Amino acid sequence: MRGVRGLSRSSSRPCLVAPWLYLAPALVVLGGLLVYPVYQLGLISVFHYTQAQVSGGEPTTFEGFANYREIFSDRQFWQVLLATVLFAAGCVVSTLTVGCALAVLLTRVRALPRLALMLAALGAWATPAVTGSTVWLFLFDPDFGPVNRVLGLGDHSWTYGRLSAFLLVLLEVVWCSFPFVMVTVYAGIRAVPAEVLEAAALDGASQLRIWRSVLAPMLRPILVVVTIQSVIWDFKVFTQIYVMTNGGGIAGQNLTLNVYAYQQAFASSQYSLGSAIGVVMLLILLAVTLAYLRLLRRQGEEL
Repeated sequence: MRGVRGLSRSSSRPCLVAPWLYLAPALVVLGGLLVYPVYQLGLISVFHYTQAQVSGGEPTTFEGFANYREIFSDRQFWQVLLATVLFAAGCVVSTLTVGCALAVLLTRVRALPRLALMLAALGAWATPAVTGSTVWLFLFDPDFGPVNRVLGLGDHSWTYGRLSAFLLVLLEVVWCSFPFVMVTVYAGIRAVPAEVLEAAALDGASQLRIWRSVLAPMLRPILVVVTIQSVIWDFKVFTQIYVMTNGGGIAGQNLTLNVYAYQQAFASSQYSLGSAIGVVMLLILLAVTLAYLRLLRRQGEEL
């Protein structure tokens, strides 16, 4: 019996090691591309590191948490953080709503309209952020934009007001982000057995009820992935805000944390403050992701 037990234990060890051997190349690449830059970001955030230190004119001095105390005591930081959270929440909800609605629509239309919609969505997804932002600025231009002419708004400037500028950027972010949600959810819907949907339809359930009671529970693992991805992408939006509001809007009224960190690091040459803001953003995203996954685990989901 001892020999059999020893044999079973020794034979189970390769099974435990094998997955890590397959993952080793990816872990090495991630370590070089992710772990080291994050380490450098955290290291710079605890030093006094400005243009003088970069040029070698002054020595680098250790500041500890002084940079974090400075940004936490800055009233503008909290205003920008609140604006970032609200803006990201609006982008995530809108992206998921549009993407899921169009994914359901793809299952209801014929082949040719489905192909046209897929190509149009993938074209929006493939458009670079700078190009897409420039196109949207032209569409809503107060002098030459077709949107104001169609709506009869005259020379209304969408980027002058704070809320209208955020709304314009939100629309552009949703436009370039919903295809990922649409394609992913559509693939998940196609994997659902047709008998389940037919049974729900025979029971008299509406399309909204089928989505809420049948599709959404079955697609929950996929929805988890697209939600977390959307939260990460929309929380750290930079290009659209920077291009469409000309660096953060009038008097910084449209700043988000990513643009604010850029201004502190490169416009003001306060690289340590910019790094501290970057570390705070990283911790916030990790906390949100872990809290969301923990909530799903408590609900009995296998992730």
